[in-house]
Amino acid sequence: MRVQNDVRVTIRVDKDLKECAERLFDRLGMNMSTALNVFLRKAVDEEAIPFPVSTKNAYGTGYTPADVTDAFEAAVRNEIEENLRKGYPVARYDVVNKRAYLEAADGTREYVNE
Repeated sequence: MRVQNDVRVTIRVDKDLKECAERLFDRLGMNMSTALNVFLRKAVDEEAIPFPVSTKNAYGTGYTPADVTDAFEAAVRNEIEENLRKGYPVARYDVVNKRAYLEAADGTREYVNE
């Protein structure tokens, strides 16, 4: 049995942004919590925001929301591939059963909070 060391973090986001993000993360096979954990782990590992951040607006030569989404998706895919390559489990979400699980490099699943 694993010791829970999780803490709750509350953030405010635009409703439409949250809904779009949830749809994206669902397509990636994860929930909001897992996606934010991936982002935070990657940021801590790199000691930086894991994609370019600019003060330029989307109407100029800066990054569009699609650019940021693409960069985030790429960072998530790279993190998952790297963890699997190293033999680390990857956090995933089973949409059908509505349960989080850890996937090992060999494809086995360990459901969380069983």
